Amino acid sequence: MAEYRIFFKKSVQKDLSAIPKKDPKKILNRIQSLADDPRPTGCEKLTGQERYRLRQGRHRILYSIQAEELSIWIVKVGHRKDVYR
Repeated sequence: MAEYRIFFKKSVQKDLSAIPKKDPKKILNRIQSLADDPRPTGCEKLTGQERYRLRQGRHRILYSIQAEELSIWIVKVGHRKDVYR
């Protein structure tokens, strides 16, 4: 299986800066693991959208997969109560 390239939407940097200091490293490690397996155990496709959700503790990572281009776009990262707004 080919490795996917990971891209970040510009707003993700701001999302990560709002997260408590101990969590961004765990979140970034989880995002990096998507390169090998873009649909890991525990990911869910969001209803009515071409996006997926991945849990990391109390935070959620929203991303989309472009299979033809072998790329993953990280769209949003945030606390579970705020990320879907």
